[in-house]
Amino acid sequence: MITQMVDLKNQYEKIKDEIDKAILECVSSTAYINGPAVETFSRNLEKYLSVKHVIPCANGTDALQIALMALDLEPGDEVIVPAFTFISTAEVVALLRLRPVMVDVDFETFNVTAENIEKAITPRTKVIMPVHLFGQACDMQSIMELAEKYGLYVIEDNAQSIGAECIFSDGTRKKAGTIGHIGTTSFFPSKNLGCYGDGGAIFTNDDLLAEKMRMIANHGQSKRYYHDYIGVNSRLDSIQAAILNVKLKYLDQYCMARRQAASFYDEAFSQIEEIQIPARAPYSTHVFHQYTLKVPSDKRDRLIEYLNAHGIPAMIYYPIPLNRQKAFAEFVSPDLNLPVTEKLCSSVVSLPMHTELSEDILRTITERVKRFFTT
Repeated sequence: MITQMVDLKNQYEKIKDEIDKAILECVSSTAYINGPAVETFSRNLEKYLSVKHVIPCANGTDALQIALMALDLEPGDEVIVPAFTFISTAEVVALLRLRPVMVDVDFETFNVTAENIEKAITPRTKVIMPVHLFGQACDMQSIMELAEKYGLYVIEDNAQSIGAECIFSDGTRKKAGTIGHIGTTSFFPSKNLGCYGDGGAIFTNDDLLAEKMRMIANHGQSKRYYHDYIGVNSRLDSIQAAILNVKLKYLDQYCMARRQAASFYDEAFSQIEEIQIPARAPYSTHVFHQYTLKVPSDKRDRLIEYLNAHGIPAMIYYPIPLNRQKAFAEFVSPDLNLPVTEKLCSSVVSLPMHTELSEDILRTITERVKRFFTT
């Protein structure tokens, strides 16, 4: 294999001494749950994001669930989600007996738009859950204006775009995940800021929501053995927090490495008519959690087979729209037509994208892709 989709081993080797020291300090302290490392990481992430509250939790899916649980929603209330994303965004909605309403996305950016969201709003709509997919944020200015117009909550699923900045019409910038009423992220190892196990976090500038979500994440406790809400047991363990605290210092550097790799890909593919490189939206920076091409549907699977045969991994994110997943059959009409999502699912392919991509590796990957389309 020439490289992996994500090279965590070589990334670790570069910061091995710092990581090993942080883990050993945590083990020596025996403060494995909600210890000082968790508190330190939370404060440092608050500073990085310029957000008032970071509530760590066990994973990104729990983060979404806890955010919804804090909003006092009723069974059957509707939550608008994109159909082109990972299942967890809609899964937690259904799990809480709310109704996921799936909408189409923009073909260029892969992200949900305010226009498509507005078409799906009904009197039962309570929440919009935009997903900042593949490393680029949605148009949050338009989405927040829409939410204010209809009196809706916004929960940002920022599992793939931590470090990206949303750019507003007046030139101001805010980190993705900090603009809606609540933001969430995942620290799954392959994420731009990933730990060495599972982890997640919730962000908010709302003091009351922060207090409630902290309690919900810890069995609904206001203090030990006093339970104000029905909650869950969802905690970021101290060892993972210690690892993340080291890696947070390098997050901007990691994002820059990903952008440089993306620029190399862009240049290499710019003259190949059958390849559409990832679009850059004017309202967001891009941190390239994935580098995702659009290619002719009848060639996509053959391209993947060709690359794999030459030691190059390639992945499809995502092969099936959420509205056609069997798990959501009771929530979605079989007549729902989402043409952009359908087209994307048949034409997208993601190439290796990580912080350790050398020019030699990138050149090998791009030459193989070009050879496939030009011979």
